[in-house]
Amino acid sequence: MSQVDVESRVLHVARLKTGLSTTHPLRGDALRVMKTWLTERARMKPKTDAFFISERRGPLSRKTAWLAIRTYGERAGLPVEAHPHMLRHACGFALADQGADTRLIQDYLGHRNSQHTVMYTATNPARFERLWR
Repeated sequence: MSQVDVESRVLHVARLKTGLSTTHPLRGDALRVMKTWLTERARMKPKTDAFFISERRGPLSRKTAWLAIRTYGERAGLPVEAHPHMLRHACGFALADQGADTRLIQDYLGHRNSQHTVMYTATNPARFERLWR
């Protein structure tokens, strides 16, 4: 719970492995959904300070989250088996589609090496639009 600050509207992201930890702004729909979840979570009287909790009020396991994403992917009729890392890739491509440059995407995703980030901007032809304005 220490990573989420709805009053200041920020999320502190502590990275695994060797990624760079960052602080992200919480806005609009994301902030509203988080506030709704925190109200529901409080009603459940959790046994942990984990943000996501199970029906048993303990921390939600990685396996449970992975299975939920896979199940929702199947229900949506995705042609591939969905997994959590796809959400990270979707975020990178969405930032590139909004015009974010490689460096910003690198910082947002916590990549230490820009080579891990280039794939998001390399597939976006809009990156050339500002060259001859």
